[in-house]
Amino acid sequence: MRILHVVPTYWPAVRYGGPIRSVHALARGLAGRCHDVHVFTTNVDGAGESAVPLGVPVDIEGVRVTYFPSRILRRLYWSHPMRHAFAAQMASFDIAHLHSVFLWPTWAAAHAARAAHVPYVLAPRGMLVPELVRSKSRWAKSAWIALIERRNVTAAAAIHATSDLEAQDLARFGWALPRIAVIPNGVEEPLDASGQALSPDVASAIGRGDFVLSLGRIVWKKGLDRLIAALPATPATRLVLAGDDPEAHATFLLREAARLGVADRVTILARHVEGADKEALFAAARAFAMPSLSENFGIAAVEAMRRGAPVLVTPEVGIADLVRKSGGGMVVQGEPAAIARGLDMLLADPGASRAMGAAGLAYVSARYDWASVAASMENLYELILSAGG
Repeated sequence: MRILHVVPTYWPAVRYGGPIRSVHALARGLAGRCHDVHVFTTNVDGAGESAVPLGVPVDIEGVRVTYFPSRILRRLYWSHPMRHAFAAQMASFDIAHLHSVFLWPTWAAAHAARAAHVPYVLAPRGMLVPELVRSKSRWAKSAWIALIERRNVTAAAAIHATSDLEAQDLARFGWALPRIAVIPNGVEEPLDASGQALSPDVASAIGRGDFVLSLGRIVWKKGLDRLIAALPATPATRLVLAGDDPEAHATFLLREAARLGVADRVTILARHVEGADKEALFAAARAFAMPSLSENFGIAAVEAMRRGAPVLVTPEVGIADLVRKSGGGMVVQGEPAAIARGLDMLLADPGASRAMGAAGLAYVSARYDWASVAASMENLYELILSAGG
């Protein structure tokens, strides 16, 4: 198959979180199954631009990635050259897979695919949740849904959800939806970083003793304020929060920690963390916490499980069922008191925590490798094409 993935941002713009890695890993896995896989994306990387060639395919681990400039309307990732590429090339693909909503590339790709009679799969990537639409940019998103996004969704050959929870959130819009295929993200093998030097801030955070880790973008929907608010009720817990801080949310969290008198037990590494630093944080953490208000999957928590750490998640995290089924941790309500009780239970019995970690590791290792995920996606594409789109 000749497959086109469309995503607003791509490697190396890792500041945008899990989708950057998961879309590339999926594309790489499909290329490994002998498909001709292309990606159309922009060179946007925060306020700057990725140092990549423009308008020509670049081979990244077997995936042909074409970057297009976005010089105006950058918040929507609008790109005149990408629009021309859709018009000229969309018909040459067997199927398209569009990642994200509320952004111009998805709209333009869906329009071009319909015009070229190319079936497309739409992956909202956790952005179509009724509560999120109502809580942030409500009127703009509601107008976009009415004018643009609803048709993009309902005209898709299939919707790709990464968890049952994401599929349920989509159903709550009450639209006449196409088939919803629940295909999870995979998880990369842990990096062997033995012997590599650590950054001073990571070494310092680890050196202060036992801690609970939360790794991922530091943004409001991650619910990190609820995690900090739990600390007064669990005096034995220290937190390390690490990840990109695109909205300067870390400043708010530090103020909250000071207000609650727990600033001495909160360390925030407000930067991108990868490689040896990331592996060292996972290895040293007593547990991993993801108290998100909304999370279509929760790749960082699955990465923690793949490394044998027990995890604590809220019901709004897509992998909550995975945690329950595997016995790899705890699912607790998002109130600070419930989070505190869960943390106390994880930390009070080291033996039980290790057993949870081992159970999670075994479960994830057997089910969430990228080769299996790519095979499942290939099956979905073949089903769509055999049915005539």
